Amino acid sequence: MSIYSQLKQILLAKRCGAFALIDPDIKNDGALLETVEKINNSGFDAILVGGSLIQDNNFDTRIEYIKDNTNLPVIIFPGSSKQLSGKADAILFLSLLSGRNPQYLIGEHVESAPVIHSLNLETIPTGYILLDGGIRSSVEIISNTIPLPMNKVDIILAHALAGQYLGNKFIFLECGSGASNHASATIIESLSSRLNIPIIVGGGITSSASAKLISNAGASFIVVGTHIENGASVEELQEITASI
Repeated sequence: MSIYSQLKQILLAKRCGAFALIDPDIKNDGALLETVEKINNSGFDAILVGGSLIQDNNFDTRIEYIKDNTNLPVIIFPGSSKQLSGKADAILFLSLLSGRNPQYLIGEHVESAPVIHSLNLETIPTGYILLDGGIRSSVEIISNTIPLPMNKVDIILAHALAGQYLGNKFIFLECGSGASNHASATIIESLSSRLNIPIIVGGGITSSASAKLISNAGASFIVVGTHIENGASVEELQEITASI
């Protein structure tokens, strides 16, 4: 069964799933095993791996290490065309819908496509929308993208619908790592009532209350990353995954 089919099965079994996000940078190597074990014991449905800035060439090695220590699907959440590995189960093939930088609209895709084909890596087309989470995020800086203001719900909806009409299988609402705010319930409710594809929400999710609010609003998957990296306990993470 494809990873995409597995994700659809998760949504048939429960209203909202949970992804754990690992930033596979050298600075996190010392805690990588502890992080994976924590995720394994916290009720997550899959692991996303990727970051806006990777400072060495060991991405493939880290993917293999994560795969060797978990039974969860490992899905690449790429920050660039260099973050590829045949050892992953799938890759979110991201289209930065909210940006106007051609490198992230098509350039990275063209560079990565032949490699993905040679690796026989499953792709999951995903429309990526960067929202203003209250801080200047790494993805904003690296991609030279201006995030969409959260009070412009109609504009966010228009981007999401465009992503759906382009054939994406998911819409990913992102506020960036370490965001002080997550996507609002108003935004999620507006999109979930109009889209026919699942919504992934990441950035700023640090409590069971925020996770529950997001899932109640209509998110299909939540993403927890920085909260794990900052040392959240298994018990805290279990509260988050149980709340949705």
